[in-house]
Order: sequence, then C-alpha cells, then structure tokens
Amino acid sequence: MPGRILLVEDDDGIALPLVRTLEREEYDVERVADGAAALGRLLAGNRDLVILDLGLPDMDGLDVCRRAREQGFTGGIIVLTARSGELDRVVGLDVGADDYMAKPFGLAELLARIRAILRRSAPSDPVEPAVRLGPGAAAAEGGLEVDVASRRVHVGATEIPLSAKEFDLLVVLHEHRGAVVTRERLIDQVWDENWFGSTKTLDVTVARLRQKLDAAAAHARVTTIRGVGFRLDEQADDA
Repeated sequence: MPGRILLVEDDDGIALPLVRTLEREEYDVERVADGAAALGRLLAGNRDLVILDLGLPDMDGLDVCRRAREQGFTGGIIVLTARSGELDRVVGLDVGADDYMAKPFGLAELLARIRAILRRSAPSDPVEPAVRLGPGAAAAEGGLEVDVASRRVHVGATEIPLSAKEFDLLVVLHEHRGAVVTRERLIDQVWDENWFGSTKTLDVTVARLRQKLDAAAAHARVTTIRGVGFRLDEQADDA
C-alpha cells in the first residue's frame, strides 16, 4: 500500500534513517525541515500523509497541524515528538492530528500506524455509491452528498474539505441518519485501538464537522443528544 508521505523533521539524525526506511517500504517520501516549507508543500497537494515533529525551528508543529487542516489538507497526520504527556497528546489530536507517537519510537510500530491511517483513507472496494441527504434532487442546493468510494463530500456542487476523522465520523452518522449513535460506538468505529485520551477529542471533531456543514449551508445538522451521543438530521431551509 505505497503512499505519498511528507516528513517534517529538522533533526538529520532522525530524518535521514527514517526517510531510508520509508523508501525501502516503497513510499514516495519528501522531507522538509521547517513549518513554513511543510505548509507550502501541503498547499501544493499530492501528499497522503504527514509525519510531523512539533519542535520545528520556525513554528510549533501544532500550529502547522492546525493551519494545514484550516487550509483544507484532508490526509493523515501523525505527530512524532518528544512531548509525551497526556495533555500534549490530547492537544495534538484536538488540533487535527490522526495519531500521536512519542520519541523514542519503534519503527515497526510507526510503519503499522502509517499503514492503518492510509488504509482508512483509501477508497472502499467494492465501490460504494454516493449517498445523499437533503430535500430535492441529487445536485439540489444544500443537499449533502457523501461519496464513500472517493472519500469526498459535497453540498450541492460545492465540495467540503474534511479531515480523515471528520469524514469517518460523518460516514458513521450518515449510515444511521435519523438515529442516535452513541459516543462509545463513534469512538470505537472512528478511532482504532491505538486511540487514547479524553473523549473531548470526539466533541472537538463533531464541532469542526458541524461548523463545516453549517458554513456550506447543508440541509443536514449534527444534533447532540446529551449524555448519549449524536444524530444526523435533515434540515429544511427555514430550520
């Protein structure tokens, strides 16, 4: 499952052997040593996953992660850092990272996590048809279209850029639209066994998804069922 990886690491002692390892695994690897170069490369596109150090010379890696998501990067992000506290991990996940590993790290574990994220991001096989939610015809203004095969979401003719977790969350809610999906089920299905930390990560991801749907004037909304979970509801124009 080769993929296109951007390694953001200023320490040659870590970066050079890691690049060699990834290339041996047949990944297409680019390496940059600072945050500005990383953001520029991500804006140019064609990267499936980022391995991101936090201690960069020009900016904090968390700012790189946050800005990458704000600029529409929807690929995977693995934070690789010496900051190993629980709060550090939670903050990293909350700003848009898909996974978090503390240094020193095991190469085999890192490669397994890369494969897991790329596998989740890959188009489904067999191809699943796009499914739509909302009043009117398929391309009607405000209609929500979730294409699982291509991992793309449209509201009318406008594509909504979602992170990997936001998309996975929307797919689960969409599969059960109109019904409540419990917090536990969402965590189990959207985050894998490597996920840890506060369930606040779920709330932050829901908030980002809700914000993007609202900004696109989608005829759908994520409703909070207090103490239970969330539900994807259809929403009329005047709702």
